[in-house]
Amino acid sequence: MKELQQHIYERRREYSAEELNERSVMRDPLKQFGAWLKEAIGAGLPEPTAMVLSTTDIDGRSSSRVVLLRGFDENGFTFFTNYQSRKGMQIMQNPNASLLFFWPELNRQVRIEGAVQKLPAEESDEYFQSRPRESQISAWASHQSKRLQSREELDAAFAKYSNEYKDMPVPRPPHWGGFCLVPQGIEFWHGRPNRLHDRLLFEIQENGEWKLCRLAP
Repeated sequence: MKELQQHIYERRREYSAEELNERSVMRDPLKQFGAWLKEAIGAGLPEPTAMVLSTTDIDGRSSSRVVLLRGFDENGFTFFTNYQSRKGMQIMQNPNASLLFFWPELNRQVRIEGAVQKLPAEESDEYFQSRPRESQISAWASHQSKRLQSREELDAAFAKYSNEYKDMPVPRPPHWGGFCLVPQGIEFWHGRPNRLHDRLLFEIQENGEWKLCRLAP
């Protein structure tokens, strides 16, 4: 354990000299995010749309997990999940949440904070029908975040619903659908030498415009 601890202490990575500044950044943070996401996809990163979603329950206990971004526009950032999962229940209790994208190969991360809203049923229906059939059946079979007695219990549930919806379209479960995080703050981070990183924060104002400021690294 001490050897591993020493390895952690000594682990260092120097970042690039490429900068992120107030002159080069787009004035609309959603457009800036789109440009960075496009570069992450173009760079062939394994999971460029993977994001850490952090939520908090009514008692202030927080939890984080990786989910996939399924769309974004001027309204916010969308993802889909089981409404009865831990994250779904926490969102219902406390809609304030955050997202974190980390693209280490590009020395970049984006942190987004805001309130989460449930997507209209028709949007969830549309996305659900675009999923692979096996993923649709999994949404029925898995009571996400609930405890299982064994792997066989999950496999049996999958087999059950596969048989139930054999040779017919799989409907969207009522407990499964989409959320949209409406951003109130979006921070762009770019790694720089000597740990003097660039951090640019956009905050939404009452008039709907974004205000830009620089944060200390």
